[in-house]
Amino acid sequence: MTEHTVEKIGGTTMSRSNELIDTLFKRSGDNANLYQRVFVVSAYGGITDLLLENKKTSAPGVYGQFAAEDSSMGWSDALNTVATAMCEAHGHLLDDPADKRAADAFVRERIEGARSFLIDLQRLCSYGHFRLDQHMMTVRELLSGLGEAHSAHATVLLLARHGINARLIDLTGWRDESQPSLVTRLDEAFADVNLAREMPIVTGYAQCREGLMGEYDRGYSEVTFALLSARTAAREAVIHKEFHLSSADPRLVCEERVVKIGHTNYDMADQLSNLGMEAIHPSAAKILRQAEIPLRIANAFDPGDPGTLIDSDTSGPSRVEMVTGLPVMALQVFEQDMVGVKGYDAAILNALTRHKVWIISKTSNANTITHYVKGTLKSMQRVEKEILAVYPSAEVQIRKVALVSAVGSNLSGLQVPRRGLNALAEAGIDPIAMQKTGRDVDVQFIVATEQMAEAVKSLHAALVEQAVNAAKQDEGHCVA
Repeated sequence: MTEHTVEKIGGTTMSRSNELIDTLFKRSGDNANLYQRVFVVSAYGGITDLLLENKKTSAPGVYGQFAAEDSSMGWSDALNTVATAMCEAHGHLLDDPADKRAADAFVRERIEGARSFLIDLQRLCSYGHFRLDQHMMTVRELLSGLGEAHSAHATVLLLARHGINARLIDLTGWRDESQPSLVTRLDEAFADVNLAREMPIVTGYAQCREGLMGEYDRGYSEVTFALLSARTAAREAVIHKEFHLSSADPRLVCEERVVKIGHTNYDMADQLSNLGMEAIHPSAAKILRQAEIPLRIANAFDPGDPGTLIDSDTSGPSRVEMVTGLPVMALQVFEQDMVGVKGYDAAILNALTRHKVWIISKTSNANTITHYVKGTLKSMQRVEKEILAVYPSAEVQIRKVALVSAVGSNLSGLQVPRRGLNALAEAGIDPIAMQKTGRDVDVQFIVATEQMAEAVKSLHAALVEQAVNAAKQDEGHCVA
């Protein structure tokens, strides 16, 4: 059995990596266990937003501005903004002047290289034989790699200054004319790595023939992390976040009331991914599950806590592990003549798939099919237009709602639907819909968007807090 672990650090945590030198990287001075660890790093917080687009607001970054402008150089100014933000990010983390100069030089070399590429591409596409839209995914891939390469390089400088033999593993393919597969890229990068005396710092983005952005978009770093864990037969995969994987968002439910999950399985992780939770990308979870590698979600700033272990064990106790809410759109298609006729559902699914709308859940009856989805208003309008073109007599309604879900790897015997509906009723919330599958892993309550926060609090109190308090009382009786 291998000794090493592969560990991923997210962007927000990376921005505070200087706080983790002694606790995470040096393990509080435990030199005997310093190595046998591989770290896959994301770009510093906010950098990828500036390079591509803001993840929350969709405000265009360098990529968005380059895509929108045929001849203007506004994207070049955006690239200057990225360079400034990068230097500020590592400037907060690096104390030594020589390290800062080295990091500044690295940023200049990568940024100016990217600028030259984009200028040449813009000039090339000014001729009628070349179309810019045919090269935009390549542009997106190139820009994505800049953020991870920068953070990985700066981290190696930071660790080396503290006596750690860190090694930069740059998977971004910078100035590399080859087009290897992702597996080949990883295998070649680690062919001569000695994990017993080196600490690899690996870029979350990996340039490869398949094109990570095209399939996984901004979930690429977790796919790199998972496949690297599988290829190197890691003992465990670890994701370091700035919080524990808890029973609810502590910013929504009082921090004293949420509880760390502690242990769950990949089925639960799949449900969370479907609900937009950032525990792990579903494709990454699939890679780890098939390779039989357990995943640990740890709080980087709570080094003494083991965090939450995710594995394939399905024998856990019955409990609601998390209550979470997600704003969604309800796409309701009503057609009086639908009953007994096949094909309606397939046509709707084809439209949603074609316009890249994420399906969270669905329900249907004799003449109505409702999908709860995540997508832009523009994409939903296109879906509506396409459905009406096929079924002109149908009535299509699109409205914003919230899906609040009680999730657990085993909900059997807990009567979650009844208890959940009672809790919502006591809070004065009249749910739009409620649905439960036969697998006892989640129960979904559809409520008005403005009632989502209150619904999460009410369901958490009834389904999680009551169970925790009852367990504490039982423990007290046992002690007595």
